[in-house]
Amino acid sequence: MFWQEDGSDNTTQVPDDVVDVLFSIDCKRIPVDHAFSLSTAIKAAVPWIAEAPGVGVHTVHVAGSQNGWERPEHGQGQHLIVSRRTKLTIRVHKEQLDTLRQELRGKTLDVGGCQLTVGECRIRPLSRETTIFARYVSTFPEDREDTFLTGTAAELRKLDIRVRKALCGKRTILNTPAGSIHTRSLMLADLSTEESIRLQQVGLGPYRDMGCGIFIPHKGIDSANKGG
Repeated sequence: MFWQEDGSDNTTQVPDDVVDVLFSIDCKRIPVDHAFSLSTAIKAAVPWIAEAPGVGVHTVHVAGSQNGWERPEHGQGQHLIVSRRTKLTIRVHKEQLDTLRQELRGKTLDVGGCQLTVGECRIRPLSRETTIFARYVSTFPEDREDTFLTGTAAELRKLDIRVRKALCGKRTILNTPAGSIHTRSLMLADLSTEESIRLQQVGLGPYRDMGCGIFIPHKGIDSANKGG
C-alpha cells in the first residue's frame, strides 16, 4: 500500500473528448469469465474496434447478490445473472461515438454461448472523482503486492501522475485461447482532478479491449480489498 496525504483541486472541468457509451442489453446470463468472449464478439460486430487505439470494453458487472442469488466465484463454467438495469459500456473517443452507436445497436452477440442483444445507448462523461478504481490491471503471475505497486507507480509517472494513495486488491485470471492473463484490482485515491481524468482517458497497461486498465469512480479506498 502507498499512502501519502495531499490536497487536490476540484475546479477542473471534464473534457468530452473521451466518453463512456452505455448500451441497454437484453441478456439472461453471461459467463463470469467473459472478458475475452465479449471482446471477440464486439470486434466481430464492429471490426474497426480491433485497430482503434484507446477503445475500452468494460466487462459486464452485476451486483453481488440478487433476490437470494449469490454471485459465483470467477472461473470457467460459472455464469452471472443479468438484470434489466445492466449495461454494456464501451469507452471511446468522441469522434468514434456515432459510428459505434450505428454499427452496434440492434446486434445480437454470442458471448461464450450466451445471447446478448444490444439496444439503445446513452452517453456518460468521465468522472471528476479523485478516487478511481480498475477491476483488472494486467500483472505478472509472480508479482507480489509491493512489486505490483512499485511497477504501477513507475508506469503512472510516465503519464505525469503521482501516486499518493494506492491499494491493490484481489487477483483475477482472465482466460483466453492463447493463455491466461493475470490481473489485480487497483484503487488510486487523492489524485488531482486532472490526473484522474487523464488516467480515465488513457488507461493503464494492455488488454483495454478486455476491460483491463479501465478506471471508474469509486466511493472509497476501504472497498478496494473487496475487488469488484
